[in-house]
Amino acid sequence: MNKLKNKYLFIPLASAILSLAVFIIINLNQVEKSSKLYIDFLNDISNKKVSTVYLTNSPTINIKLKDGSLYTTDNPRTNDFKDTLLKNGIKVSESQPFTKSESIPFAGFIISLAVLAVMSLKNARLTSPSKLSVDSIEASAVVKSNFNFSSIAGNDEAKESVKDIVDFLKNPEKYTKYGARMPKGLILYGEPGTGKTLLAKAVAGEAGVPFYAMSGSDFIQVYVGVGASRIRQLFKKARSNGKAVIFIDEIDAIGKKRDGSKNGGSDERDQTLNALLTEMSGFNEKEGIIIMAATNRMDMLDPALLRPGRFDRHIEITLPDINARKKIFSLHLENKPALDIDIEDWSQKTAYFSGAKIESLVNEAAILACKEDSEFIENKHLDKAFSIVLAGHEKINRDYIKDRDKKITAYHEAGHAIVSLKVLSEDKISKITIIPSSKGAGGYTLSIPQDNMYQNKDYLTKKMMVLLGGRAAEEIIFGSENVTTGAFNDIKTCSNIVSSMVTQYGMGETLGLLNLQEFSNILNINTEDILKECKNIVNMLYNKVKNLLISENNLLESLSKNLIEKETLYYDDLIELAHNKK
Repeated sequence: MNKLKNKYLFIPLASAILSLAVFIIINLNQVEKSSKLYIDFLNDISNKKVSTVYLTNSPTINIKLKDGSLYTTDNPRTNDFKDTLLKNGIKVSESQPFTKSESIPFAGFIISLAVLAVMSLKNARLTSPSKLSVDSIEASAVVKSNFNFSSIAGNDEAKESVKDIVDFLKNPEKYTKYGARMPKGLILYGEPGTGKTLLAKAVAGEAGVPFYAMSGSDFIQVYVGVGASRIRQLFKKARSNGKAVIFIDEIDAIGKKRDGSKNGGSDERDQTLNALLTEMSGFNEKEGIIIMAATNRMDMLDPALLRPGRFDRHIEITLPDINARKKIFSLHLENKPALDIDIEDWSQKTAYFSGAKIESLVNEAAILACKEDSEFIENKHLDKAFSIVLAGHEKINRDYIKDRDKKITAYHEAGHAIVSLKVLSEDKISKITIIPSSKGAGGYTLSIPQDNMYQNKDYLTKKMMVLLGGRAAEEIIFGSENVTTGAFNDIKTCSNIVSSMVTQYGMGETLGLLNLQEFSNILNINTEDILKECKNIVNMLYNKVKNLLISENNLLESLSKNLIEKETLYYDDLIELAHNKK
């Protein structure tokens, strides 16, 4: 925008230069063509032809005749010259004359300079705040967006929760008639990629009002008071439109709980939060401005932000269920050349996928189809994209992998697969591979979990057993002295599950139904007993896994050999091998 304004400055500048050039040319021409001898000038005086003499200190003077013509002659510079002229009824002017041909370019020159000065001053006022002031904010509204609820698949409950907000933005008088007060603010919370930003954008699109989207980090600066100033500027811009939706993403950047101890409450983040609270309190219900915010950490927000009258409606945006995933797949495949895609099957496979992750999966499949110059996106492309999204790209050059390392990986993944098949059969194994991926995995086992609202103790225990299956298989085949670092992520995930069970979910003996997090700031708790219980649970499960794999040793050997030979196996291959070993 500033570049466009700078281009317009060239128009008056070019006009001024052109006018000045014309003025100089006209004067030069007049000097060359209209010059008379002094004796001729005296004759004109005698003949009463002279109207005005322009008397200056220059060597020549300008003479204007009664017929309007001009010429120059020598300046006599006598003391009584002016007196003589006046006695002969001749006007005497002590400034240079202007003809019509001279006055027009001169006037153009003056006007051009004036316009140039005004535009430069105005441009300086507009650009200097962004360059010299740290409290300016770039907040432009999206007006007349075509994005609406039909552009979002799934999240039907969340859509229903905001439909009255859309109606209020369209007809605020209707709610005033009933004495109803609309929520001033809405908090959208949930896991990343579930569509919080999309829902806020859809509300503005459905209501047909301007949409201001900002991030919480946009208000944070080193200098105290900058964030508060930016908050006020944002709300001022929104009010100028009458009705608007203001959306602040990652609001926990400015809305964290205040402790009141640091810097006496004058911390920059606290001041920014105070400004936001003040602006929201000053809202008039009839203004038609709705504040929406998104966060992944609802528990971190300040209570003053969540009280009625501020962000008083809290809407959870959950991961899509199987029906929602079907709609999301259909939406993203709608304008793509897809052929015989089994949406039902893929909706089952992508349990616990967010909407953003499904979009990434479909997009990755489209890229693969494009690279192959395939006419259509097919199931094989989605299969490959599924592995890429979860585990990364398969490494093309695998010549560097030693046979022993390949053997270790095969037994490791076979251990995961067998334990999953025996104790967690409801999680269907989709793929087992010993091909290394770009995300650092030497191999991996993909299993498809079922859609469940909750995970019980039995499921979590069996999940840990599956995680320990790889390490147990290594120890059984190669001995305890030869176990590798391949189980690093498995042990990490297992530790996270068991610590959550004991300290948060009330599934342990040491704390019982207490949550450790609620007591950590009050009591100096000895964590030795907690660690001991977690260790005992994992050791007990590890021994069970080893006994299971020893009893299934034939299947372990058979599956490992097939993996070394084929590198990748699927569910049907695993079931066939398990059936043959019975």
